[in-house]
Amino acid sequence: MSGAGPVHVAVGVVQDGAGRVVIARRDAHRHQGGRWEFPGGKIEPGETPITALQRELAEELGVTAEAASPLIRIPYDYGDRQVVLDVMRVTAYSGEPEGVEGQPLARVAIDSLDPAAFPAGNRAIITALRLPSTYIISPDCHDPDDWLAQLDRCLAGGTRLIQFRVRGESPGRDRLASEAVKRCHAGGAVMLVNGDATLAEASGADGVHLNARQLRDCNRQSLSGFAWIGASCHNGPELARAADLGADFAVLGPVAPTASHPGAAPLGWAAFADAVAAARLPVYALGGMGRADTETAITHGGQGVAGIRGFWPGLSG
Repeated sequence: MSGAGPVHVAVGVVQDGAGRVVIARRDAHRHQGGRWEFPGGKIEPGETPITALQRELAEELGVTAEAASPLIRIPYDYGDRQVVLDVMRVTAYSGEPEGVEGQPLARVAIDSLDPAAFPAGNRAIITALRLPSTYIISPDCHDPDDWLAQLDRCLAGGTRLIQFRVRGESPGRDRLASEAVKRCHAGGAVMLVNGDATLAEASGADGVHLNARQLRDCNRQSLSGFAWIGASCHNGPELARAADLGADFAVLGPVAPTASHPGAAPLGWAAFADAVAAARLPVYALGGMGRADTETAITHGGQGVAGIRGFWPGLSG
């Protein structure tokens, strides 16, 4: 590891009118040369991330960034260099992006971005772009017909990421999981199964969500067959463990008091922000959350919010 401090970099996600992301190829002689990257550059003394991004986008793409919102902050150690990427989604700009410095540009749909073509530190950016701002966790099932009806309501409302958290003793759990996967896929949503890799594979789910014990005990090889891996975390070390395992995202909490874990001391937003600032993957705020908390979570560095109550139809509090 280098003895120098990390290089602080402002990074922008710029999309064209069709929603395609503008990326550039790095010069062969630069660090991570030849790979594709999101535009941006080093934050100079006296600059904020947004002013640095505005300067870099003008220099690199010839555009004027007029508004931007936080997407993710990624610390990454390449061994020979440490970086901290302050990534912002550019929500308004003027001008037409072009390779002002002679660098090749491409415009690529988010779902077509290939993480292997980017520096490793950029790969969490792609994941954050693909993930929605809400992650709905299902309750247990006592009436399969009613449970599926509530799932349909979630999907009709635009839900795109679901955790199947029906416990093993629930009747017809396997059939329910398979039917839930079919409905999620028909609705353009991704479904992960909580804590049961066997059921995830058998039902055709997109992935598995690890509980705290599994996060501690599993290894990368056991997770290699899944497109999506989520993890439940309660602190910074567990977030680091999730990133080391190659998890795509994590939930961190409880952030606020929650009815499901009344004895758990809440983290609060300040501690949530501190833990997320050191994380190398997108993190959802969990515990006492509702849709109204989405922007607060994002401004504190999170991907968004996750939960059961406040998200699943028919539940409250």
